[in-house]
Amino acid sequence: MGQKQPEERDAMATNKKKVLYTDSMGKGGIEILKARGDVEAIAFNYFMKGADYQALLRKEGPVHGVILGATPFGVAEFEASGGIEVVARTGVGYDAIDIPGMTARKIPVMIAGTANSPSVAEQAMTFMLTLARKGPQLTKLVAEGRWADRLKPEYVAVDMFEKTVLIIGFGRIGTRTAKRCLAMEMTVLVYDPYVKPETIRAAGCEPVSDLDAALPRADFVTIHCPKTPESVGMFNAARMKLMKRTAYLVSTARGGIIDEKALHAALTDGTLPAAALDVFDREPPDTENPLFKLPNVILSPHIAGVTAEAMERMAVEAAKNVLSVFDGQPRKENAVNPDVFA
Repeated sequence: MGQKQPEERDAMATNKKKVLYTDSMGKGGIEILKARGDVEAIAFNYFMKGADYQALLRKEGPVHGVILGATPFGVAEFEASGGIEVVARTGVGYDAIDIPGMTARKIPVMIAGTANSPSVAEQAMTFMLTLARKGPQLTKLVAEGRWADRLKPEYVAVDMFEKTVLIIGFGRIGTRTAKRCLAMEMTVLVYDPYVKPETIRAAGCEPVSDLDAALPRADFVTIHCPKTPESVGMFNAARMKLMKRTAYLVSTARGGIIDEKALHAALTDGTLPAAALDVFDREPPDTENPLFKLPNVILSPHIAGVTAEAMERMAVEAAKNVLSVFDGQPRKENAVNPDVFA
């Protein structure tokens, strides 16, 4: 066959679906996209947003699919794309995506399903164990040569065995966290008004319908609910005062669910002994955040769901989610707004 003329090549190119994917995406997902002859895949910076991202969409348009990291996506991005058909994330959070805006335009928003839920559950357990076992304090004690202080009350650890944990949210991550807590012979309370009590009981846990009544019972509170108007500020000063003065607070969910100013006050006035956070009101956070100056806070940079294995699982899920929409066989179980397929 002879070489195709330029106009023929242009016609073929327009038949390809164009996908912009975050440069943090795992190799497995990129390979799936690039293996498709009918897809053109282009990387962009994980943190790109706003005018810069809209300019990229216009430059590369029409763009038919996006796979996002930290980049917000709303109506302005939709319009800049010139042809978006699916919005996907490499994670499971979607608070940076305008769900009503996408739903109104019949654009599915796809998340990575259960791909990172084991990793986040493991991080929640790591936080709880580290708090209970006084990890940072004992590291400092040894490094400073204060071996003789190790039996002082402030350095003596506590067991998780036979303690009570309150899990906020019983979705993909909350259920896995519950399994791990049950394996450690803990009593597991679950607060999730959107899950039937019998479902929670069937998992070996105790459903609680009144959060305020449950808080005084818990030795550990771990947050796994999505960020919604209802959950923003859920853990305020009043709620923290309901907790035991020996209880630990953990969040691997989203910033804003815990009132950071109230948490700082609780950690400095003795209301709570310690806390662990993977998420913050502002990300990246201000390095002058007062919480960062406290010795009784453990921090990580919104990375609970990011392990070598999880990144590959999430990348593969995200790529398959996008291609499923292109192929007319959407993976509805991974859609935040499945009604768009009706």
